[in-house]
Amino acid sequence: MGCLAAALLGGVASFGLWSPANTAFRFEILGDRTGGAQPGVFERVLAEAAADHPDFLLSVGDCIEGENDATAAAEWAQFDRLLTPYRRLPLFLTPGNHDIWSPASEKLWIARAGHPVHYGFDFRQAHFTILDNSRGSDSPDARFSDDDMRFLERDLAAHSGQAVKFVVSHRPTWLFAILLGNSSYPFHQLLRKYGVQYVLAGHIHQILHFDLDGITYLDMPSAGGHLRDTKTYARGWFFAHTLATVEGNQVRFRIAELPAPYGQGRVTAPEDWGSAGLVRQ
Repeated sequence: MGCLAAALLGGVASFGLWSPANTAFRFEILGDRTGGAQPGVFERVLAEAAADHPDFLLSVGDCIEGENDATAAAEWAQFDRLLTPYRRLPLFLTPGNHDIWSPASEKLWIARAGHPVHYGFDFRQAHFTILDNSRGSDSPDARFSDDDMRFLERDLAAHSGQAVKFVVSHRPTWLFAILLGNSSYPFHQLLRKYGVQYVLAGHIHQILHFDLDGITYLDMPSAGGHLRDTKTYARGWFFAHTLATVEGNQVRFRIAELPAPYGQGRVTAPEDWGSAGLVRQ
């Protein structure tokens, strides 16, 4: 998988890939593989993403079907086999609810990922904070846990000098607050305090896009987990991978739907999407 060694700095896990600051780089964002995994889709996502020659891969969680301690190790072994052709690419994992559901599954995830369930890493001029809300709630009044919030503040404070900041979690715990434009939501206020520009999540299997107070919130489309609701592209239900290009303090996202037989190969950007599907075509 290309796990990176962790250094614990003041309680904050930091993973450094050092290069001259403000150098352009690219990474691929992978949505949920599971939650009713569709045969062949994730394999095609990996192949298409690798063809873009990214510097690394970032998963927003749900890599295995999980929810069973007895089969979890075998499922991670299967996941590893899918990654075998792409081992040159570092992969950063985010804990999903299908990845962690019990103390035993948490230990497996940590061993597989090579870092704690909350961690941060730098890549050139960008910093990434990964949170663990795998065992959180999907209710409209859900909030990040005290552990999440304490780690988030420590990690952002320790990396305040980075030009670009991403915060990643599996569940979009922020969804209802941001949908309602709630600028006083504590999570959002903390992001504003430390100049975070981008927030990424998965879990829903649908592309959703919100902008609030200069922060872009994205829920990523499925990378194999079953499509729900209308299952229509116009409502944001499709299989895809997303290429992020970072140049200076600017980020461009290229959301690439899979080609046939899994889709039509359409390419969009976040601004093409809103809270209920396509806003422009």
